[in-house]
Amino acid sequence: MKSNDTFSVHSIRKKILLASKVIGAVLIISYILSTKLPFSPNISLPIWTVFVVLLIFTVDFLMSCFISKPIAKLEQAAKRMADLDFSSTCDVMTNDEFGRLSKNLNIMAENLKKALIKLERANSRLEKDVEQERILLAERKELVDSLSHEMKTPLGIIRAYAEGYQDEEDEIKKQRYAEIIISETERMNNLITTLLDLSALETGAVQLSPERFDFVELLETVAGRLLIDTPDVNFELQYELPDIKVFVHTDRLRMEQVLNNLIINAKKNVQPGGILKLCLMDENGELHFSVYNQGCLIPKENIKKIWEKFYRDNRSAYRGSGLGLAIVAQVLSMQKLNYGVKNLADGVQFYFSIPTVK
Repeated sequence: MKSNDTFSVHSIRKKILLASKVIGAVLIISYILSTKLPFSPNISLPIWTVFVVLLIFTVDFLMSCFISKPIAKLEQAAKRMADLDFSSTCDVMTNDEFGRLSKNLNIMAENLKKALIKLERANSRLEKDVEQERILLAERKELVDSLSHEMKTPLGIIRAYAEGYQDEEDEIKKQRYAEIIISETERMNNLITTLLDLSALETGAVQLSPERFDFVELLETVAGRLLIDTPDVNFELQYELPDIKVFVHTDRLRMEQVLNNLIINAKKNVQPGGILKLCLMDENGELHFSVYNQGCLIPKENIKKIWEKFYRDNRSAYRGSGLGLAIVAQVLSMQKLNYGVKNLADGVQFYFSIPTVK
């Protein structure tokens, strides 16, 4: 292969060799002819000199076309590649070493471009993985910190009553201490379960399982369990529900969790003898749910905070885990549903909307 390139008619070395021979032959022939012209030597020599100068310029022009310009283009292309700029190709189209080098440079540039694209994609995936790992570590730390903070009170109560139980001789008081210990233990268990559930939702460890179901029936079931089938109700229940079935396509268990948390929140915050109203309206392909409780308004600066984990309004008599509304916000946000809370004249209304299906 090497010997073929050396003696190929399209070889740069062959072209230069042939050009040098032709130039030499032209010089010799031109000199002989100039001496044979019917002119005196004083005239023949200047004529031959002018011819030689023209020949030199012609050779220089040809060398520029065949060698200098291709080399300049190759140098520019190589510089662009060194700067990782593959937007344009090298356009040396000659059928010699420069042309083949140009073709190979273009192939190399295309391969480098593809390799860089793959590398950028790999780096992007790696950055996402690193960011996801960072988020998970932050979530774990937040989970541990939150649990540590929230466990202090029930653990302190359990320890105090356990110590009292050991020293107490009155069986009635001992029974009371045991009930308190069991109650606080259940509270811790519910707190841990709820917090782990919320963390799983936030990190994407669990996904929603959509299904088609009648939302009116679901609301009636949840409301009946929480508001009607309970003793010692100290509020006026009002409701406005559709008379027909209205179907939605979403995770039934999670939406039951949303309704459960919103209704419990309203029930715990409604003022004694106040109104608690459930409203469900089907309008323009959307089902609008709202729950209103008559009572204290939410301070304007705390409207956004109520969706945060462990947020509690110190002015409220409700002393829950502070996770219910955070779960509501997470479940509804995962479905990109519109939700919110607003203060009315004498109470608070929570609401959300969900598309209906046939």
